[in-house]
Amino acid sequence: MRHVNGTALIIAALVATLGAIAFPVWSYADRSGTGEADLAAGTVPTRWGPLSAADRDLLVKVRLAGLWEIPAGQQAVERAPTEAVQEAGDHLIVGHTDLDKRVRSAAAQLGVELPNQPTAQQQGWLDELTEASGETYQRTFANLLRASHGKVFSVIAQVRDTTRNSLVRQLATDSNQTVLDHITMLEATGLVDFDDIANGAAADATASPTGPPPPSGAAPPEASPAGPEGEVSTTSRPSPGPPGRIDTGRPEPQM
Repeated sequence: MRHVNGTALIIAALVATLGAIAFPVWSYADRSGTGEADLAAGTVPTRWGPLSAADRDLLVKVRLAGLWEIPAGQQAVERAPTEAVQEAGDHLIVGHTDLDKRVRSAAAQLGVELPNQPTAQQQGWLDELTEASGETYQRTFANLLRASHGKVFSVIAQVRDTTRNSLVRQLATDSNQTVLDHITMLEATGLVDFDDIANGAAADATASPTGPPPPSGAAPPEASPAGPEGEVSTTSRPSPGPPGRIDTGRPEPQM
């Protein structure tokens, strides 16, 4: 009887071991956790190309940005005691009013529903600005808006790089110009805390920094200039306008 029980235990252990080995194979064979599978699962066809979940998320983020940054810009124009902050607010109003036309046009054509109210977090930022005054208001304005634009900047770049939808690609291009313009204007106030931005990014980083070693104090060898070989006729220019200014001029959106 003991021999039979021992044999049964051995068989049961072997079955459990084989089951443990086979389970990951079975479970992963049918999973949609790969990047390609997730992309396919969240993508729908349109006449402008496939529309992914990331594409739709960008449409919503652009819309939400305008819903809180336009009133934030209006506050700055009406309340800020310095011209630099007022000018930054002016750019927020103009830029996001323009982007809102474009995102509503794209969303209507693509069948994507857009929100009509800012998120609770965005409303909290607006409330924080409303309650602040003087120098505190100006610093809060510059740093809240600069941090917000910095985060969406990377999202826009990722979608612009990967989208297969021509409408979303154009919106990402327009948004990239506008956000860079706003970042530039907010930094021009002289109130942005770059240490805080860098520390926040470092806290969120998951990889070790890479790149050349820190400077030793000695002058490094001078890098040789890069350019074409021989005489090449070119017509483009490296910058569309004066340094520190971003060209956001573009045709009116087709509504």
